[in-house]
Amino acid sequence: MKKIITLAAVSLLSLTFSAAHADENTVKESIAKHIPTMKVDAIKPSEVKGLYEVSVGSNVFYVSDDGKYLLEGHLIDIAARKDLTEGRANDAHVNAINKLGVDKMIVFKPKTSKYTVSIFTDIDCGYCRKLHSEIDSYLAEGITVQYLFFPRSGKNTESYKKAISVWCADDRKAALTAAKKGEAVKEKTCDNPVDEHMKLAAEFEVNGTPTIVSEKGQVYPGYLPAKQLAEMLKGENTAK
Repeated sequence: MKKIITLAAVSLLSLTFSAAHADENTVKESIAKHIPTMKVDAIKPSEVKGLYEVSVGSNVFYVSDDGKYLLEGHLIDIAARKDLTEGRANDAHVNAINKLGVDKMIVFKPKTSKYTVSIFTDIDCGYCRKLHSEIDSYLAEGITVQYLFFPRSGKNTESYKKAISVWCADDRKAALTAAKKGEAVKEKTCDNPVDEHMKLAAEFEVNGTPTIVSEKGQVYPGYLPAKQLAEMLKGENTAK
């Protein structure tokens, strides 16, 4: 009898796994057929029965297990008062930044680093210039600043060309500081990651600059003074 029950349990587990796998394939096939331009990174069951979580870059969507319906929005655990989607999106932000790599950013690092932020910046943005003029304050708070370019005027504009010239300069940090002060930077071209930065900004749905992304993947739009940012980062690290 015990052997029969064990075999039945294994069979049931196999059927459940097969059904889940079939639903995942259904979702994958539906997206491929109806939204062929969507590059899916991962599909997995969500916390809601019958709903699959679909990761696309740094974005998270939900698709019904029959592949008919796509939901865009935040999934909230009411009892826990927790935004599940935000957590997934933050993880995706971290993965995307790590995938880009620090060698494709301009980094200002303090002697002792407590926190790291990645900042989408525009050389000609007023608040971006204000933030950079206070870079020593951020470093004093133990904040490593990793800059990514997001010229809001778009490709092949003056801001875009300045970003490339700064990247191609012999001393990128000095060139960036000079450019942020409104000083002329010698125009240069070379292999550069500016387009990759802009693509990542689009994935993160960055609408303005500066946009600050913490090492936990939390996005803070706009300028934040060094002490305020440090307090927020400290809060992230102590939060459960």
